[in-house]
Amino acid sequence: MRRVLKIAGLVLVALLVIGTFVFLWQKSRPKVTKYTIETATMGTIEKRTVATGKVEPRNEILIKPQISGIISEVYKEAGDKVEAGDIIAKIQVVPDMASLSSAESRVSRAQLALDQSRRNYERDKKLFDTEVISKEEFEKVELQYKNDQEELQSATDNLSIVRTGITQSSASSSNTLIRSTISGMILDVPIKVGNSVIQSNNFNDGTTIASVANLNDMLFVGKIDETEVAQLSGDMPMEIT
Repeated sequence: MRRVLKIAGLVLVALLVIGTFVFLWQKSRPKVTKYTIETATMGTIEKRTVATGKVEPRNEILIKPQISGIISEVYKEAGDKVEAGDIIAKIQVVPDMASLSSAESRVSRAQLALDQSRRNYERDKKLFDTEVISKEEFEKVELQYKNDQEELQSATDNLSIVRTGITQSSASSSNTLIRSTISGMILDVPIKVGNSVIQSNNFNDGTTIASVANLNDMLFVGKIDETEVAQLSGDMPMEIT
């Protein structure tokens, strides 16, 4: 029995030695390179690159007031669609006391001047009708009377503008009504009722009432590696994810 086990052990050792040599021999053999023969065809080589950025409107308009005051009403909110001329908000004018006093004084002076020229007109008209004065003299008085009427109307309108920002003749197109200048969608309305706003002028950008953009005309603004700029061209297709 021992002899059988001894022989079996020797056979096992011999197999392990032979297996090791066979494995090492196969590993030492050079690898055979296999080639596949294909038929040449015309095709397109496509190279892709990734650019990070964001999609934004080509033209985004900031709506700003033409007068200073306090927001009394807001008619639109972010996400609303608007047409050019639609009212977005309304401003209540806070009159400057010095300007208000000056405007009231102007109205008083204009009224006094008109009362005087009316009396002159009525007196000289009677004289002209009885041919006491010449037509030329009467026309001068009549012209002064009409000028004083216009001055009173102008002074009254100016007082109304100082007080409320509008006149009776221009209420529908008043600067107190903030309108959209383009058609599109409102992106943001950063003001609320009660907020003070400043008019836009040469020295101040003014308070933004709303931002409006046409979302049918968008741009992708992104960054790309300078080494790949030479490979870009106009009208090149782009996939946005």
